[in-house]
Amino acid sequence: MTASARGTLVIAAHGTRSAAGEETLARLTAVVRGLRPGRRVELAYLEISKPLLADVLPWLPGPVTVVPLLLAGGYHVHIDLPDVVARTRPDAAVARPLGPDPLLTHALARRLARAGLRPADAVILGAAGSSDPAALADVRAAARLLAVRLSRPVTAAFATGGQPAVGEALDRMRHGPAPRVALASYLLAPGFFHDRLSSAGADLVTEPIGADPDLAALVWARHDQAAGSSRSPLTISSAPASLEGPASAPTNIS
Repeated sequence: MTASARGTLVIAAHGTRSAAGEETLARLTAVVRGLRPGRRVELAYLEISKPLLADVLPWLPGPVTVVPLLLAGGYHVHIDLPDVVARTRPDAAVARPLGPDPLLTHALARRLARAGLRPADAVILGAAGSSDPAALADVRAAARLLAVRLSRPVTAAFATGGQPAVGEALDRMRHGPAPRVALASYLLAPGFFHDRLSSAGADLVTEPIGADPDLAALVWARHDQAAGSSRSPLTISSAPASLEGPASAPTNIS
């Protein structure tokens, strides 16, 4: 069976003004391709970066499955992305966002170990943030998974659009018993939000998740779930709370 006959996986990222961020996502796409040689995999963006998803989708051989390269629900998952697909490729299946998921937990734990995490360190999971309560709940669920993996509490904190703010969480932990505070970057690539985390004042800050093999495997898992469960247009598998919550501003968690 040819790659065209098996359809196309489209990785839909938010977009960034960071050249390093774009390079990281291109490397991740290469890792995704490497897991299933011969399959067609395209990287596109909702805004800012090129190529834009709206320009790519109409010309791809079907069937098409779009996997949001986003760690939580929110505006881009529930408003922006479905709108683009409805206008340009209404027959495409759209997967749920990446997080929370144990594969992300594995990647985060490896980055913390690589950064020098010690048994007595306090840990914060630092995300970008959102005005959507369900998106914030996704991040807190990811923090709970990481806490189980590390056998210690993990606090979810946000660079913007969520409570507690990263600085507030750091201040609170500075008054606790832990000798150091580690900040796990719950972001996919370098850019504005990772710069915010890096300058927050933690004793150690991990690199973004990046071109990680577990993340690449998760992209294919989301593809398979969406392609296998339904070929109906705009198939987004997610918690009802994310769909029924208040409208959210386009603040990205990535």
